[in-house]
Amino acid sequence: MDRRYVKLIVIVLLVALVVWVDIPRAEGSSGITIGNFQRTMNPVLGLDLRGGMQVLLAPKDGVIPDRQALDDTANILESRANGLGVSEVKFQVAGDKYILGEFPGLTNTEDVIAAVKQTGLLEFIDAGSTYLEPGTPVKTDNVTAAAAIVPTESTTPVVDATPTATETETTVWHTVMTGVDIKTVNISSATSGGFAIDFELTENGTRIFKEHTSANVGSYLAIVLDKTVISCPSINNAITDGAGQITGSFTSDEANSLAITLRYGRLSVPVEVVESRIIGPTLGADSLTKSLIAGLIGFVIVALFMILYYRLPGAIAVVAIAIYAGITFALFKLIPVTLTLSGIAGFLLSTGSALDANILIFERLKEELRSGRTLRQAIDLGWKRAWPSIRDSNFATIITSVILFIYGSQFGASIVKGFALTLALGVIVSLFTSWFVTRTFLSLTTDAVKPDHYQKLFGARRSENA
Repeated sequence: MDRRYVKLIVIVLLVALVVWVDIPRAEGSSGITIGNFQRTMNPVLGLDLRGGMQVLLAPKDGVIPDRQALDDTANILESRANGLGVSEVKFQVAGDKYILGEFPGLTNTEDVIAAVKQTGLLEFIDAGSTYLEPGTPVKTDNVTAAAAIVPTESTTPVVDATPTATETETTVWHTVMTGVDIKTVNISSATSGGFAIDFELTENGTRIFKEHTSANVGSYLAIVLDKTVISCPSINNAITDGAGQITGSFTSDEANSLAITLRYGRLSVPVEVVESRIIGPTLGADSLTKSLIAGLIGFVIVALFMILYYRLPGAIAVVAIAIYAGITFALFKLIPVTLTLSGIAGFLLSTGSALDANILIFERLKEELRSGRTLRQAIDLGWKRAWPSIRDSNFATIITSVILFIYGSQFGASIVKGFALTLALGVIVSLFTSWFVTRTFLSLTTDAVKPDHYQKLFGARRSENA
């Protein structure tokens, strides 16, 4: 089979897939699930389009941490929030000491913030024969919150009776191991009812646990989160396989919150909310509607110009641009890309790049036809001579988009990041459509168009002296 028809079949199948992805779906639809890949197939709207809450976090006690610590904290906060099921949340560093959090669709983020901003320092302390009630504040000999190794040994207090609150707070308890040695965390049903947290230890943690539990059967091993006891189980037998379970009559939400805190680690920088504000979706929705109307009007005007000036190639370009728009929007859904007003502006701007590529090809095509080439020769030579200009201009745009994206990531400018991402994706797709779609459609016209129709269909008369 002619390669051109093979390409046409591929384009038809691609268009069918794109149409299926782009079809609007009801809110809450199941979407698609392929292994671990899950998508609702609905566009993800940003804060300015959907409304929600924006919070500004700052380090506690006025401490100014280094940039890496802020970046790590922002990443952990976002991972924790997404793990809690609050999707589309973004945390990014803003300035030298702030972290900006965006919660599209939410107007009350107190519970989420409370869960994700915990420092998350987990300690297993040797309580000896003392049972420590959950919720009891304690002091430990692990004085460095960022400790990644087992602390130095100290005398383990042994109290025959349950200590009073004052005794508990003044006693320094020995930390056997910290949460840094936890490798995996999962939620399960507890045998006594409620939920529990199952964990698996690293090689170092397994060794520590084995040694301590073997020597302290019958003693209590309290589990402490941020210097507060959450569970105080007794050691019934030696734990040698590196697996354990945290129990404490947790509810589903409590167990999930604790699991997220343990799974994504301790915050590099303890933070607090210094400012929060609710953003309504009305203004964004109005701007979106006007932007889409303006984009549609612009597309119609450009389509008319392309068809009137370039004729058949112009009509092919309009079809190619429609396919380009469909592919780009499908990628926005599948990646997914959070759409904001600035992101939509980047997408509309990338449409201009797609048109530029077609115009360069068509102008070269007309020049080759005027010089006496056959249509097939004109298409091949026109493409080859236009490609360097198309490549260089689009790669320059991609480089600019990368710089803008890095700038937005470094300075917390989510507006810049959204614009850069959609612009870069649009340019990449435009390169594909100009190289694959437009060229294939033009090639298919070579068998159907006779030289006498060049002027009528291409706006270029073939030279009689060629």
